[in-house]
Amino acid sequence: MFNFNIQSEGDISPSQQLIDQIQFAIASGQYLPGHRLPSTRQLALITGLHRNTISKAYRQLEKKGLVESLAGSGIYVKHQGNEVVIKSPSSFLKAYPSAEKIINHSLDELLLQGCNLEQIKHLFLAEIDLRLRCNALVLVTVPMADLGAGQLMVLELEQTLLIPIQLVPIEELSFALSSTKSATVVTSRYFIHQVLDVVSLQSIRVIPLDIYDYKEELQIIKKLPKDSFIGIVSVSSGILRVAEILAHSLRGNDISILTAQTNDQQKLTNLVVSAYTILCDPNSYLTVKKTLQQLKENLIRPPEIICSKNYVSKKSINLLKRELGIVDD
Repeated sequence: MFNFNIQSEGDISPSQQLIDQIQFAIASGQYLPGHRLPSTRQLALITGLHRNTISKAYRQLEKKGLVESLAGSGIYVKHQGNEVVIKSPSSFLKAYPSAEKIINHSLDELLLQGCNLEQIKHLFLAEIDLRLRCNALVLVTVPMADLGAGQLMVLELEQTLLIPIQLVPIEELSFALSSTKSATVVTSRYFIHQVLDVVSLQSIRVIPLDIYDYKEELQIIKKLPKDSFIGIVSVSSGILRVAEILAHSLRGNDISILTAQTNDQQKLTNLVVSAYTILCDPNSYLTVKKTLQQLKENLIRPPEIICSKNYVSKKSINLLKRELGIVDD
């Protein structure tokens, strides 16, 4: 709240002092258009002035067109005719109610930093143009040692976004980008710093994605009977390491955990024979099913196979859609 200071002695009347101070608060931006001024009762407690004196000051300010009285609501700073008001289409505002506020805030911040409107227009158009150009080439990148994680990302993003996506190891990323002027590089948040160390061009956009939280799968592990054998299968060695750590943190030595990468047939066979329950990623599901069919006659109790729905979080996929300008039908 503005710090009012009324001097009882002097040539300027208390009423005029109050008017001058409110005008200053409005002119200096401390009271913005639409701001609700203190009630006469509140201001009387703050300043020590009689409520009639305050009412008189408010009437003077209203005559000047600086404030307006709304019946049953209070006194508000009035919007002036020279203020820029962006009128957005009503359908757009319904879909994105905070868009106007965000745009105006961004413009105000840039103006305060010394930019003029023409420069701001150039900045916005240049950034939008860059992002559109980056959409022509989308790369997923992960370390060579964990290409399986990249395969999962590519599979899921291609199915969701319906656009071609290339998988490039981080170790080869610099070479892959040397022949293009603009691209969008997508990676797991785990690897973002490694990617940023490679990408030096300003025209290359890097977007980190969050992975799925696996809450449902963790609940399944949590509810398994004691001494159960659970198998975890993935194309990604990194996922297997994390999954094993999480499972042990939940159950300790209460259950036995077996892991296998999809391409390790010997481990996969042992896992299918031993496990009561098998958790796998979408890229491994068909391989696990095929192995189970091959071993079915030798199994007394076939394991239950549970396939995870996602690798990339839905929130990250929706963000990537917006970044790439992909609109759902």
